Amino acid sequence: MNSNPTNRFYLILILGLLTAIGPFSIDMYLPAFPDIAKGLHTTISQVMLSLSSFFIGISAGQLIYGPLLERFGRKKPLYVGLSIYLLASLGCALAASVQALIALRLLQALGGCVGMVAARAMVRDLFEVKDNAKVFSTLMLVVAVSPIVAPTAGGYVTAILGWRWVFALLMIVNALILAGIYFLLPESKKPDPNFSLKPKPILTSFASIIVHPQFYTYALTAAIAAAGMYAYIGGSPSVFMGIFKVSERQYGWIFALIAMGLIGSSQINSVLLRTYTSEQIIRVALACQAFVGLVMVVLTLTGFSDLFVTIFLIFLFLCCQGFTFPNASALSLAPFGHNAGSASALLGAIQMSIGACTSALVSVFQNNTALPMTGVMACCATGALTVLLIGRKIICQKARQNAVEQEDVEMISTL
Repeated sequence: MNSNPTNRFYLILILGLLTAIGPFSIDMYLPAFPDIAKGLHTTISQVMLSLSSFFIGISAGQLIYGPLLERFGRKKPLYVGLSIYLLASLGCALAASVQALIALRLLQALGGCVGMVAARAMVRDLFEVKDNAKVFSTLMLVVAVSPIVAPTAGGYVTAILGWRWVFALLMIVNALILAGIYFLLPESKKPDPNFSLKPKPILTSFASIIVHPQFYTYALTAAIAAAGMYAYIGGSPSVFMGIFKVSERQYGWIFALIAMGLIGSSQINSVLLRTYTSEQIIRVALACQAFVGLVMVVLTLTGFSDLFVTIFLIFLFLCCQGFTFPNASALSLAPFGHNAGSASALLGAIQMSIGACTSALVSVFQNNTALPMTGVMACCATGALTVLLIGRKIICQKARQNAVEQEDVEMISTL
């Protein structure tokens, strides 16, 4: 890894932008939901299904790109995937029905998710394992700009030019990222012609990763905790614009304000890592997140939750997410230096598939209250904490078992 500060800055910037493709594609069109529903003669609930299809596309696509990134290196799959994203964005801008938009958003996700897989894999390629959590925290600074810039920009573009121009803006952003990849991003892994793309070896590789206790514990913890954030993303247009009657522009500013919690906590996390371990930070963050989620549900049921209380509690909820995700991601990928692409793909696929389910649940249970959103958020935080506590016990038991087996081997070898 080149220690040149300028090179490191550009490297992390491009990796952050690649990671942000998915969030940016989600956040920018959220303020346009009412206009899309009106323009395509449908309902906001139907438009929300285009968000679920996007999550499904990201989940499936990451499993495809994992093996491709191992076989062809990191950059060639990036060019192919982002080109698909570009064409699908053009299709979204020209969509004549909500069904077409749902299908094109699926295709857009299948192309754009390559950036998320490649970025995580390249962090594992280019940085030492002990620095991965800090690098992921820095990447989150770039990623977290998306919820600040994207909804605000999307709200203004929708109000001034119309919702179709939101997808035109996404095309421009994608083109700039492609240029950055070509000129600034190094190839971090040479193509491996010996890596088989046949289904059986690929499935065997995935299976060897997913049964590793450290992987499934922290991958599931990260995914379920992140699903609470996706429930908020999917439900917030209905809650803020439908229930609290804020405008598209006001919604963009509210979304940006709440995102500041994610940014701030992810950067505080880098400081805390000097004193505390990732495991310690995750445990406390999830306990706090579960508590905040339960408070949101109680206040929603009792009718004591107004606009400002809702904003404040969601802000706290996302603050906890900023501590959980970088640490859990780093811990789940740590054992897999030789096949980081496949491990990264599995991590992302698990995260987005669970996110798709929670987003769809919020839409299905929509009842003109905030309860579907807050209820799913609380369940996700509580579930993530439960998975972490159970998984840690399994990891510790496995470690003790391995230590005993090693002692037995050493005793036999001395006889």
